[in-house]
Amino acid sequence: MPSMLPGFFCERVIRERDRRGGEGTATQPLRFEGQDFVTLQQRCLAQKCLFEDHVFPAGVQALGSPELSQKTEVKAIAWKRPKEICENPRFIIGGANRTDICQGELGQVWRQDSEHHLNCALRRSGAACREGTAGFSAAIACLTLHEHLLFRVIPHDQSFIENYAGIFHFQFWRYGDWVDVVIDDCLPTYNDQLVFTKSNHRNEFWSALLEKAYAKLHGSYEALKGGNTTEAMEDFTGGVTEFFEIKDAPRDMYKIMKKAIERGSLMGCSIDTIVPVQYETRMACGLVRGHAYSVTGLEETMFKDEKVKLVRLRNPWGQVEWTGSWSDGWKDWSFVDKDEKARLQHEVAEEGEFWMSYDDFVYHFTKLEICNLTADALESDQLQTWTVSVNEGRWVRGCSAGGCRNFPDTFWTNPQYRLKLLEEDDDPEDSEVICSFLVALMQKNRRKDRKLGANLFTIGFAIYEMHGNKQHLQKDFFLYNASKARSKTYINMREVSERFRLPPSEYVIVPSTYEPHQEGEFILRVFSEKRNLSEDVENTISVDRPVPIIFVSDRANSNKELRVDEEAEEGKDKTGPDKQEKAPQPRPGNTDQETEEQQHFQNIFKQIAGDDMEVCADELKNILNSVLNKHKDLKTQGFTLESCRSMIALMDTDGSGRLNLQEFHHLWKKIKAWQKIFKHYDTDQSGTINSYEMRNAVNDAGFHLNSQLYDIITMRYADKYMNIDFDSFISCFVRLEGMFRAFNAFDKDGSGIIKLNVLEWLQLTMYA
Repeated sequence: MPSMLPGFFCERVIRERDRRGGEGTATQPLRFEGQDFVTLQQRCLAQKCLFEDHVFPAGVQALGSPELSQKTEVKAIAWKRPKEICENPRFIIGGANRTDICQGELGQVWRQDSEHHLNCALRRSGAACREGTAGFSAAIACLTLHEHLLFRVIPHDQSFIENYAGIFHFQFWRYGDWVDVVIDDCLPTYNDQLVFTKSNHRNEFWSALLEKAYAKLHGSYEALKGGNTTEAMEDFTGGVTEFFEIKDAPRDMYKIMKKAIERGSLMGCSIDTIVPVQYETRMACGLVRGHAYSVTGLEETMFKDEKVKLVRLRNPWGQVEWTGSWSDGWKDWSFVDKDEKARLQHEVAEEGEFWMSYDDFVYHFTKLEICNLTADALESDQLQTWTVSVNEGRWVRGCSAGGCRNFPDTFWTNPQYRLKLLEEDDDPEDSEVICSFLVALMQKNRRKDRKLGANLFTIGFAIYEMHGNKQHLQKDFFLYNASKARSKTYINMREVSERFRLPPSEYVIVPSTYEPHQEGEFILRVFSEKRNLSEDVENTISVDRPVPIIFVSDRANSNKELRVDEEAEEGKDKTGPDKQEKAPQPRPGNTDQETEEQQHFQNIFKQIAGDDMEVCADELKNILNSVLNKHKDLKTQGFTLESCRSMIALMDTDGSGRLNLQEFHHLWKKIKAWQKIFKHYDTDQSGTINSYEMRNAVNDAGFHLNSQLYDIITMRYADKYMNIDFDSFISCFVRLEGMFRAFNAFDKDGSGIIKLNVLEWLQLTMYA
């Protein structure tokens, strides 16, 4: 039988277990697409063959969309291994550095054209246009300034000489996990020149191979065009990025940038334009619009007795430089002291790197991005570290996709995360009792799924102060309480991040899309200078009155189970082997208290059940629907046969697949209690409740779940209009009680963990 994927929720459970075992860390990365580098390499060496990657095969599909592949130049692309491109290929020559990243033979033409199409599409959808084309290259250039970061992305035990088998691997951070991506070394060429990223050494290939691995991670080379320096820097480091509009930047921006360099942060900048034809076009001063640059250094120097602030930038093309003051060819370098020139590493060379004054930088550039590194990425002698909390979640239509605060009826249903700021900052110059922290909300997989029609959602978040409430905050809370902080705007970027300063306290972060009912996955990270605790508000799973399940072999206790809501009848024979003996005997004085409904039930039950006084699922359906028809205040089509089968599975104590009268009474008592809850939320008496209210209804019934389970309930029981009818409502509660019963019966030590073999698992799930 061909192997089948386990399904989303099964896969998620497995992934969470693997995480607890340490998988997904920098030292134990996940194997992308299940490919293990060592195993594949050893197999190729043993078979004396070169690796061919069938997951990401060399060809048109790896390049991108069919439209771009029809270009004349692209048709002439040939995939070649480094040994076919040049003699004596090397992985790294003399250490990786920022001059190893240059644009290839067709890369600029390819990306200008594809970026133009992208930006036109983005404008049609109202999305923000980004610099895109050089983001990857700019991020690599930043990475080369930090060798310890570089060699986490580029494992250095790779070579074209020792153990060469045409296979290489690279590691990237991807939505909270580190993944190891395996590739073959077939690279796209045009006229024997690399098409995309290349080194200034013709026989050095680490940057081209790294780019191919990154393209594989995102689905194709073309998929990289939609990225930016921010995304790439985070994917290389696992850090979090701050985003500045330079015209609105704080006055101490130079100080911020200086500290970022000293802390090992990565920085990129760009010049935005709203005119598509101006993207990747050179200005008179040598700078390129719509293009990503790396910030590689900041210095202060004396010039004509005045202190001048300088910024060093690098164009990832490896050429095309700034031509103004402090550029390589600036005539006034002759007035700078020789030793100062050496300190600034001034060279007249077209390698893409140049100095400019900070004033010119602020005048020309429009955006600055700073990627702050986590503690595990910083060198041991770094003073600044972050405390990081990570939460993963989903927006599910009808349950947790509530939209922004403009939609008060559903905003409260969004995922909520409790944030405890425990310690104030250690800043002697700041008299305020303040905690500095950074919140980053990232939507997952939208870029990779773009070819399936998935665009980036418009996302943001709000932060509210709260004290002691461990429950999901309700609608009224948000109606009468203003947020203490929030993202400046909702925007359609992969990640929205912002720095805040708030007093030590307890807060709730509410991430959301702008519009309600939009489904997607996200990761919420909180970086703080001091200790913090960030967790899902709904992190406890329990039931108010766990009821033990009764198994076929446990006949002695069967009647005890049936009397869970009644007083035990002392002296009653509970060991009779025949199920009919469990039928209730009239109690003294009880006849007068029977309601008309109970009498009606008994009459119908006796008519339908027959002499054995037991009913099957079909008969149960007839009884229940006969009684429901008399409830004119409840609009319902009645119970389905499948629902009645579930009810019998819940109440059946001897595995007969049938219910006796007493079991039936016990079932009806539960249905009546759940019916009362249903009617409370069926405010318009339509016979349905809105799926967004299901969280509260489930809680009222005594079941306390987490956000993942509420999402599952909505997907399982709501219709396409996000409504849940009475039959589905009761079926949900029947299943919840049955599953809690089963689990609690096995969890005898209360550890919250049970162990089942395949037969036990199938018995429980098939008859649930």
